[in-house]
Amino acid sequence: MRRAVYAGTFDPVTNGHLDILARACLLFDEVIVAVATNESKSPVFTAEERVALLEGNLAATPNARATILEGLTVDFARVHDAQAIVRGLRAVSDFEYEFQMAQMNRHLADDIETIFLMPSEDFFFTSSNLIKAVSRYSRERIAKFIPENVVKALEAKFPQE
Repeated sequence: MRRAVYAGTFDPVTNGHLDILARACLLFDEVIVAVATNESKSPVFTAEERVALLEGNLAATPNARATILEGLTVDFARVHDAQAIVRGLRAVSDFEYEFQMAQMNRHLADDIETIFLMPSEDFFFTSSNLIKAVSRYSRERIAKFIPENVVKALEAKFPQE
């Protein structure tokens, strides 16, 4: 079985993330969406909430599942017998960071490949940080970039008057 790990913070999950996931699901028999706890990013949603938000959007990708990631992605990939780590690239600004991380992962586990996928042009500029920033003031303007369950979850986190 060809298995990949798609790791990230997903705070919150965006349509761009789901686009990358759909592309990865075409390439692999199973894709594990690994939600990193990463408290240094001060997430709005708990890891459990992020997994639930992802799970609410997996119907279109039946060969995907979501779970919490603690520790190194390469260690998680090994435990789950994954051959690859999927990463999304939106813009040139992502490349340097992603390249460095891929090289470190290769150093730690040279048998696990890093696969870079680009989202649809409709989503290449969206990021979870932009979504959170705009959602505090205008959710209707970002609704096309996030799933409906994320819109509702953001409404609960940031009620607007």
